[in-house]
Amino acid sequence: MHTINSVCVYCGSNPGLRTEYMDTARQLGKTLAMRRMTLVYGGSATGLMGAVADGVLEHGGRAVGVIPARIAGRIGHSGLTERHVVETMHERKQRMCDLADAFIALPGGIGTLEEVFEMLTWAQLGFHHKPVGLLNVQGYYDGLVQFTRHMQDERFIKQDHRDMLLVAQNAAALLDRMAAWQPVCSPKWFDEALAKS
Repeated sequence: MHTINSVCVYCGSNPGLRTEYMDTARQLGKTLAMRRMTLVYGGSATGLMGAVADGVLEHGGRAVGVIPARIAGRIGHSGLTERHVVETMHERKQRMCDLADAFIALPGGIGTLEEVFEMLTWAQLGFHHKPVGLLNVQGYYDGLVQFTRHMQDERFIKQDHRDMLLVAQNAAALLDRMAAWQPVCSPKWFDEALAKS
């Protein structure tokens, strides 16, 4: 079992097209609060980011934001339990990683994908041993999941590494899968090449 006391959530600073995106973000926040898990996120008050934080705070939970100084004054959430203002995006991502026991991506754009796949890469390389997952609201990530199968078929990733990306359609199911998750010990291709040399 993997002990989860805090969850880093990546998601859009926009609300997106469907009302289900905002509803699910708020529901994830509520679920984290009910399970006494601290939210770690990008610190914004807007879009899905604001909704997940509000969902936590409305139910007595802890919400920790990590936000670059450049945008903190414009879109920063003023009601957080704790706020870390950093200088760079690199510092932001490292701080969020350090503060979290698991990582979840709600629907979002380029930044959301970049953040969650960086954490997946770090897990693949053994830089951390924390679960990474997609909350696949309304099939938002179906195409991405399909593409990871294509990556495996083309032999750029292994089954073990693709399975590291946990996927579920609701918050409770995803958190349960994360709690049961075990780190993958499958070597990267260059580890195997070195062993043969």
